[in-house]
Amino acid sequence: MDTPPYARIVTEIRHRIATGELRAGDRVPSTRQLIQDWGVAMATATKALSTLRQEGLVRAVRGVGTVVADPSERPVPAREPRAGDLELNRERVVLAAVAVADTEGLPALSMRRVATELDVATMSLYRHVRNKDELVLLMADAVLRENALPAEPPPQWRAGLEITLRAQWATYRSHPWLAQVLSVTRPQVLPALLAHTEWTLRVLHGHGLDQGTMLYAHITAFSYVRGIAVNLAPEAEAEQDTGMTYDEWMSAEGEPALAALVGPGSFPVFQEIAAGGEFDLDLDRLFEFGLTRLLDGFAALLEPA
Repeated sequence: MDTPPYARIVTEIRHRIATGELRAGDRVPSTRQLIQDWGVAMATATKALSTLRQEGLVRAVRGVGTVVADPSERPVPAREPRAGDLELNRERVVLAAVAVADTEGLPALSMRRVATELDVATMSLYRHVRNKDELVLLMADAVLRENALPAEPPPQWRAGLEITLRAQWATYRSHPWLAQVLSVTRPQVLPALLAHTEWTLRVLHGHGLDQGTMLYAHITAFSYVRGIAVNLAPEAEAEQDTGMTYDEWMSAEGEPALAALVGPGSFPVFQEIAAGGEFDLDLDRLFEFGLTRLLDGFAALLEPA
């Protein structure tokens, strides 16, 4: 009987760990790398990594990917209760799905992948969520509740807007996939998301704005934070796939590509700034920079001369 493709991948990676080719802390191939290298489907690549995790040979690290586990951290033969031994409920399904998306990215999320994480049959999940689309919405609502807003906004509008926008940024930072889920043109009806909308409208209320202007102001502020956050997941995935941080990638590929494009006399202002060598893109700094300017602009609307 032929060995299943996922088992062949497991055997190969297990061998590389046993021989020391892959050491504790080393990144193992991501699901996308396995798909490319082995010509298998996403489900097969996911099952291979899940099997290695169940064996204790690898572990998922948020923002890094899957790495070889330290031998001292690997489970002992004595069996401990498995997740599947516990009573399954909607909360556990959602939490498991969030963990998968946090460590492996939203493309890796599937009902089968979550079932594997919980050590249960895939069909058992459908007693608690209708489908993957509903699961993703439940995930979004759950993580938006993590940075709870105070019961009442402060009296100053600027402080009030900072509270909700920083809470949103913190949530995106912890769960980079969230920015890919939320929509401005077709907003999801989520209690936690509506709480942020209500908070912003309460902050803006009473400053002489009409209803349409208040909503546009809210959407502008929400879109600003989400607009920066959409870069988080692609950067995390790129770092997992290439094994290079942003700085390492810029040194190895970005800067040489720019040097080949920018010749003498072309783009002079850009060349002058680049020659200074002082700029280092940091998304947290970008968020803070833009937030200050956004709120300065709102001051003209809310505090007219």
